[in-house]
This record gives sequence, C-alpha cells and structure tokens, in this order.
Amino acid sequence: MTRKRLVVSVAQAAAALLFVGIALFPLYWMANTSALPTSAMFEEEPRMFPRLDTLGGFAKVLTDLPIVRWLSNSFVISVGTTILSLLIALFAAYALSRYRFRGKGVLGFVLFATQMLPEAMLLVPLYILFLGLGLLDNLTGLVLVNVTFVMPIVVWILKGAIDSVPIEIEEAARVDGSSRLTIQMSIVWPLILPSIAASAVLAFFFAWNEYLVASTFVLSEVNRPASVGLASLIGELTTPLDTVMSAALIYALPALIFFLLVQRNIVSGLTAGSVKG
Repeated sequence: MTRKRLVVSVAQAAAALLFVGIALFPLYWMANTSALPTSAMFEEEPRMFPRLDTLGGFAKVLTDLPIVRWLSNSFVISVGTTILSLLIALFAAYALSRYRFRGKGVLGFVLFATQMLPEAMLLVPLYILFLGLGLLDNLTGLVLVNVTFVMPIVVWILKGAIDSVPIEIEEAARVDGSSRLTIQMSIVWPLILPSIAASAVLAFFFAWNEYLVASTFVLSEVNRPASVGLASLIGELTTPLDTVMSAALIYALPALIFFLLVQRNIVSGLTAGSVKG
C-alpha cells in the first residue's frame, strides 16, 4: 500500500469514527445524565463521565414505574401495526401493480391524499368513531389507528417494488398452474424482501414513536404505551431529569435493537430481488 493510499484510508477511518461518535453521543449523554442526581446537572462544569457506583434514575424507573408494562404495550402496538399493515399493503400493492380495474387511479390518489391531512385534524372524528365502536382505551384501537396512517405509505413503497418485478416470471408460473396467491407468496414476496423489510421498519417505528393519538385515546395508566408514559414524567413544577433520561434510554433500546436486526436484511438484500435476463 502506497503512502497516499494509507493516508486516505486513515482519513476515511477517522471520518467514519467521527460520524459514529456523533451518532452515538446522544445515547451516551442520556446514560451519563441518568446516573446523576438532578441537582448535579446544573453545576458550572458538566460531568462528562457517568458514575458507576450508583444506578441513578434506573433504580426509581425499575421499582416505582410500570416501565415493563408500558414497553409491553408499545411492543404489542408496534408489532400489531407492522403485521397488519404489511398484510393489507402487500395485497393492495399487488392489485394496484398488476390488475386493471375502473377507479384504479382514483384509489391510488386517495391513498396518496391521506398523507396530506395532518394527524391532528383527524383526531376528533376518529375519537367520536372509536367512542361509538367501544375501541377507546385499548390496544386494538391504537393498532387500527396506526394502520390507517402508515398503511398507505407502505402500499406505495411495495407497489414500486412489485412494478420492478418482470411480469414474465408470473406468466411462466401461471402456465405451470400456480395460483395468484402462490405466485405472490413464493415468487413476488421473496423478490421484494428488501422493500418489505424497509416497510416493516417504517411501520414499527411509526407505531413505537406515536404519541398524539395514544395520549388522546388511552385513558388508563395500565394501557399507556411507553411514549405516553415517558411524557407523564414531566411535571408542572419539577421534573426528575435522571428518571426521565433513564426511562428514555430504556425506551430507545428496543427500537434500536429492532433496527439493528432488520437493517442487515435491508442492506444485504438490496440486490437479492434483482432479476437477470
């Protein structure tokens, strides 16, 4: 390796480490803040290293708050939203991509137009509707609302992926006697796996971070998702920052782990659905 290449490699490695450090610093600072009492956060010189001899706000979060229940609710809502959105969107996207029917353009426009309306504008009508259906203050109602908002986006993502799959593959499978459902599940879906993974990440994070609808539709503490439970720690007169940061760090870890597990499928599968010919 020449000296010039060595310098370029070192510079690239240093730049990569710098960007990684910038990306991870918020998590580090959350961990550092969670280990400090609130009174120590207003000192003239900030403490750059966390205390290792105390659990800080984690002790209060794990003993005094139903954080496990909140996280369980968020997990159920996010997984339910992801699965239901993908199931509906996969068939809807296939129909928009492969079938010709009257009103196809209008249907596609309506799906796109749903993203033009702000979530707050639909809050009151949805509240009245769910009140009549008895879906307030339960996780099923939150799953349905989240699917309503995120499913149109997933449909358009998957439709673009299905459009890139050559129709000749499906025609050959039809000649061999395969049904439409078999073609979708055994041929089309594996070829668009990267887009499915990306859609799953989008739906999961949308439901995991959703706050406005959850804070309005959930009335009891036992049904609160973690986003609403975390916001409830902010008081009118005082806020225990060590507790808030500890709960926020615990809240961020499951979503981060999920992304790390799925992102490999997104990155390594970008060319898995390509067709040579």
